[in-house]
Formats: sequence, structure tokens, C-alpha cells
Amino acid sequence: MDPPGNKELVFGPFAGEPTEHVRIPFGDGICGQAAERKVTVIAQDVSKEMNYLSCSPKVQAEIVVPIFKNGELVGELDRDAHTRSPFTLDDRKFPKNICEIVSALF
Repeated sequence: MDPPGNKELVFGPFAGEPTEHVRIPFGDGICGQAAERKVTVIAQDVSKEMNYLSCSPKVQAEIVVPIFKNGELVGELDRDAHTRSPFTLDDRKFPKNICEIVSALF
């Protein structure tokens, strides 16, 4: 991600299929919505999302958890699923805990 103040996400290292979406303006797609609103966003069925940016036709659901350092957004954890409605309450808690640990590294 670029320095604070920039209103676009820039992909860093990731695992998965190649994607053309390596720069995402805040507000665009699930990742951009999470960045703009500074909240975790869960899409249990991406086909129902009007603002979804498809990185792979296999993705059917997505969860994006923002990473903060001193109240500033410094990154995101994005997890895709190949089935609809896979995410539970624990799937929200666990990545949030990971993001808190990662933020301590910045």
C-alpha cells in the first residue's frame, strides 16, 4: 500500500492467480470499500455485489480486513473463497487478530 493520504490500494506480495487489479481506488470493489470505510467487509456471494472487482472467476466470496497502525490504514488482509457463504463469526475474528499482530510490525 502507498503512504497515507493516497486514496488507492497498491498490491504487494500475494498468493493466488495473477490479476489485473494491482491498483484499486478506495471505494472500488470489496478491498476498496474496506479501505474507504475502514471496516471489515464480508461478501458471502460476490455475484450480488454491484461494485465487485473480479480477480478470478473462481472466487465466490471474499473477506477483507483492514490493517491499522496508530489509527492509519497501512494495509489489508484479503481472503477469497471458491464457495458461497463460507465465512463465520470466527472467520472475522481470526483475521482481525492476525491484522493486529501484523500492525505491530510496521
